[in-house]
Amino acid sequence: MERIDVTLTLNLPQDLAEQAKSAGLLTTKQIEQLLVEELERQRRLDRFFGKLDRLAAAAAAYGLTEADIEEEIAAFKTEAKTKRLAENR
Repeated sequence: MERIDVTLTLNLPQDLAEQAKSAGLLTTKQIEQLLVEELERQRRLDRFFGKLDRLAAAAAAYGLTEADIEEEIAAFKTEAKTKRLAENR
């Protein structure tokens, strides 16, 4: 992947800047990692809200109640948690 130089100037409170520097967060590598993580977080949120929009449309089309939707969400969370626990074994 091609790389380009980008120059950033941050105006931070002194205490925050010192803490970030001491923690190694103001390096190119760390800032790159923070950006990668934030972009992934935003993609996940976009997918989540897209799913909510599709769910709302399906609910309207099939006459689902809010309780029906909450039940489906709870079932999904339980299934996801079960999968995570199984993967960590």
